[in-house]
Amino acid sequence: MTVVDALHSLVPHARALGKVAVLLGGTSAEREISLLSGGGVLEALRGGGVDAHAFDPAQRELVELKREGYARVFIALHGRHGEDGTVQGALELLGIPYTGSGVMASSIAMDKVMTKRVWLAEGLPTPRWLRLAADDHQREQFGRVADELGLPLIVKPPREGSSIGVTKVVALSQMDKAVTLAARHDAHVLCEEFIEGLEVTCPVIGSGAQAVALPVVRIEAPEGAYDYQNKYFTDAVRYHCPSGLPPAEEAEVRRLTLAAYRALGCRGWGRADLMIRARDRRPFLLEMNTAPGMTSHSLVPMSAQAAGIGYPELCLRLLAGAALDDSTRAAPAAHGGHA
Repeated sequence: MTVVDALHSLVPHARALGKVAVLLGGTSAEREISLLSGGGVLEALRGGGVDAHAFDPAQRELVELKREGYARVFIALHGRHGEDGTVQGALELLGIPYTGSGVMASSIAMDKVMTKRVWLAEGLPTPRWLRLAADDHQREQFGRVADELGLPLIVKPPREGSSIGVTKVVALSQMDKAVTLAARHDAHVLCEEFIEGLEVTCPVIGSGAQAVALPVVRIEAPEGAYDYQNKYFTDAVRYHCPSGLPPAEEAEVRRLTLAAYRALGCRGWGRADLMIRARDRRPFLLEMNTAPGMTSHSLVPMSAQAAGIGYPELCLRLLAGAALDDSTRAAPAAHGGHA
């Protein structure tokens, strides 16, 4: 039986999962998207018979999870104070198993600069980049960045998601405005080589040797503008799954995604974003999302569906895999499945 077959067949008995909190909302710039993701997950879990409840950390103290007897947590938070290791650390201290990556992998993956450093150390391809420190946003640096990375280039905050604060700079005169925008969201600014080509994404489910890369999704945005608005609030973007890539390219994207996921120490689930360079068809890793979106426009459910895993089943499987970094305190067993 393949791992995907196992994911499809091992749906746990809902009652065995205990009382479940779906963390949603939060305080990050992606709060609006988190509410949409969490709402979808909550509906799916309840529809599957799970005793699931919404829990917004922006409105309640996390310690209430322990007081109210929650057995597991489904993290549907995005961005800071949800996807960056902070909530994961609090849940470790509370001893409540949670979905997705642990403290270290979450914190590294949230920081695109640290992610690139790990990937480069592992020999994985990622676009060339420069980091402008908080005290180094002087205009005289902009020419150096353009000379080294070339134009166009991408300017973005390294610790935000959903394309928040991202600018494609096509002329040196745009750098000041782009850096100012990115700096509103992060003290540091990431300047990245622009890769002309196809934008793709590839989800992963599972941990360690049992992790599996799901089908690749090819993204076709109007004029290449795969921004916050187009991602979540329009139907202008076209998604292709199956991707339509040649089989060898699809296989290479999935191989790289698994290697990137494992290099960061991710577990549970995640989604890598990549670019395939047009001139030589070489893929480059952009980032790893450790708490991907689960909205109606989200790409993990789309890819899972192509693999034969429906949205409710996907939510149940992710919840059943809730765990702690501290292996001495394992998650309650989810009975009712068959190997």
